[in-house]
Amino acid sequence: MPKTVCITGASSGIGKSIGEYLTNKGYQVIGSSRTPEKYQETKFLLLPLDVRDDQSVRTFMTEVLSRTKKIDVLINNAGVGITGAVEEVPEEEIKAVFETNFYGPVRLIKTVMPQMRKQKSGMIINITSIAGYMGLPYRGYYSASKAALEITTEALRMEAKQFHINIVNVAPGDFATNIAAGRYHAPVLENSPYKNQYESILKLMNAHVDSGKNPIEMAKAIHKIIEIPNPKVSYKVGSFLQKFSVFLKKMLPGKVYEKMLMNHYKM
Repeated sequence: MPKTVCITGASSGIGKSIGEYLTNKGYQVIGSSRTPEKYQETKFLLLPLDVRDDQSVRTFMTEVLSRTKKIDVLINNAGVGITGAVEEVPEEEIKAVFETNFYGPVRLIKTVMPQMRKQKSGMIINITSIAGYMGLPYRGYYSASKAALEITTEALRMEAKQFHINIVNVAPGDFATNIAAGRYHAPVLENSPYKNQYESILKLMNAHVDSGKNPIEMAKAIHKIIEIPNPKVSYKVGSFLQKFSVFLKKMLPGKVYEKMLMNHYKM
């Protein structure tokens, strides 16, 4: 029987690329979207799911198991972006990004773990971000939400080993997706002390996404990881410079690394 793979946030971008690639490789793929009715041309089944809602998560998992009887791989991909000065982002928007990027995957994990324990097998792949390894200017809350998921995954991985369940982090860099259009942007306020700097960095961030790598590279990386019997704790997928920046943070003194980041963003 083919492996069953569930992917959250699979209607576009990285999630859709992973779903289509794995479908072509013979996996049984079930994706999710808050509005699956808008995506009639998808190559794999899309079910409704809002990762911010407990009942929606339970309904999604019940529907998946009614169709497949097992879940071999869960890919927590659903996520949102957020930009703005730490001082200026509204509290409700901070909570909203954590609801999707952190609490969302946690809800899915808590719901799928009993089934995987029953199977005595399974894999959970959490899509984090290279941004989660460092506090990026005007993306502080996005970095924080992904860092929280990264660290929680490391703890879960050790707890789940006794049940023969593999837990993995995959941190992408910039990919050419529509995340920039969907992210929350704190408005550039005319009277803000951050106005000029935030405005220029916002343009730079959007340019990085527009010129990012093809999401198919993430799909290929995920496929390889699924096939590994004993995968690593974390994988990074992106340009050499983005992956190297994580290495540099470990090696360089804090102030030197900070200066390097500020030079990169022309601050």
